[in-house]
Amino acid sequence: MLLIHCPYCDQDRPELEFAYAGEAHIARPADPSALTDEEWRDFLFIRSNPRGHHFERWRHINGCARFFNAVRETVSDRFLLTYKAGEPRPDLARLTGGTE
Repeated sequence: MLLIHCPYCDQDRPELEFAYAGEAHIARPADPSALTDEEWRDFLFIRSNPRGHHFERWRHINGCARFFNAVRETVSDRFLLTYKAGEPRPDLARLTGGTE
């Protein structure tokens, strides 16, 4: 079973308590009404799907119910780090020892 660390509860809990909430650190357009239909579609639905480290949003639905961010290695499905929503994106090179 995969365990995920909730940075608010400060506990490692089973993955069944969490819900994936999409890619993290996506900036909402300043003026959505100025976007074309294609640009709005891309903002809503087109996301990166990297092989390797990925910044994601998660929600602890069966715990504190709060959203948080995580860095997950998509090949091994291993979580490198979780951190509270609103905190800045961590430096991936420092986190992985300079491998990226």
